[in-house]
Amino acid sequence: MESRLHRHGGRVTRRTRTTMPGRIAAGRVVVVSADIGAGHDAAADELAHRLTGQGLRVERLNFLSLLPRPLNTTVRETYRGMLRWLPWCYDALFSATSRSPSSVELLRATLRPVARRLLARLPVDTRAVVTTFPFANQLLGPLRAAGLINAPLVTYVTDFAVHPTWISPGVDLYCVVHELSRQQAVAGGAGPVRVVRPLVNARFAAPAELSVRAARHRFGLPEQARLALIVAGSWGIGEVARTAAEVLATGCAEPVVVCGRNERLHRRLRRFPGHVLGWVDDMPTLMHAADVVVENAGGLTCQEALASGRPTITYRPIPGHGRANAALLSRSALTSYIASPQRLRSTLTDLMARDAHAEPDTRVDMASVVAEAIPPVRWG
Repeated sequence: MESRLHRHGGRVTRRTRTTMPGRIAAGRVVVVSADIGAGHDAAADELAHRLTGQGLRVERLNFLSLLPRPLNTTVRETYRGMLRWLPWCYDALFSATSRSPSSVELLRATLRPVARRLLARLPVDTRAVVTTFPFANQLLGPLRAAGLINAPLVTYVTDFAVHPTWISPGVDLYCVVHELSRQQAVAGGAGPVRVVRPLVNARFAAPAELSVRAARHRFGLPEQARLALIVAGSWGIGEVARTAAEVLATGCAEPVVVCGRNERLHRRLRRFPGHVLGWVDDMPTLMHAADVVVENAGGLTCQEALASGRPTITYRPIPGHGRANAALLSRSALTSYIASPQRLRSTLTDLMARDAHAEPDTRVDMASVVAEAIPPVRWG
């Protein structure tokens, strides 16, 4: 028996029917992401890997590549620049779009000229479209609602908090990683919404390949020290140096700072008396080497830490989506949200005294949800 999503006007229903075992639907799944930060692409990579493992063909599409040059690069670099140099500006923009439905409608209208280029990039045998980037919904959703896209449109929200830019008419199904996220999405007008397992690499939740001692040896870290892993996404955004100094000042943990691709931050911290790393290819092993993770955005790296079973602190969250995620994480108790440095030492001490282990994840697999949404093939 297979469960499928079917659209009737503006209403989505679920229909169950019997299919022949062992047969895989013809066509392919198009996964639309964006190379802006690493979280959207990483989720798309993991989904593509899981779908391929189920025998489905996957086509990847970078949403920013649809924008005319040099606008595609300008969008990415403007976003990076605001986060790094004008965080107050990004926070104001995020808040304004959170409160004003007209701002989302304006975004939708701005993207409309790209519709023809998008439709030309969708293969004729597309069986489902999945998005991991919110702006993609504002273009794909109206096309789906107008009947210009026949395949079901599913979105995976990469953050805990569901910003209004994720929500658009025409999206058949929204997938989020927590029940509070589902409630927020429904309150914002999304529907239907399902809670799914985060799209993080299976190695984070799998039993560690190396002992803690061997994991630390791989990164040149001390075997006996208490280690606090400080992460700030692929761009190394936020008050990372200040956080590292405050963790060091507690005296209860040695900071291990991951600068990502932020070479300026890496140079700035080269004389820091902790442990400073640039880009890390093997984050599952590095997290296994740590006693606690300190994060500031609530995005992919936070979900990886939680999947690893490492106690996680949300501290000095970045503006915009970082603070929105922090608020929801605080309500969910998934991480310890610290609003002041005075609480840092006691929280680190408490969390490092706990045994690190990953709880079994009973949420449904995102790839299975997508496979269910694909319409059945009519045979003969």
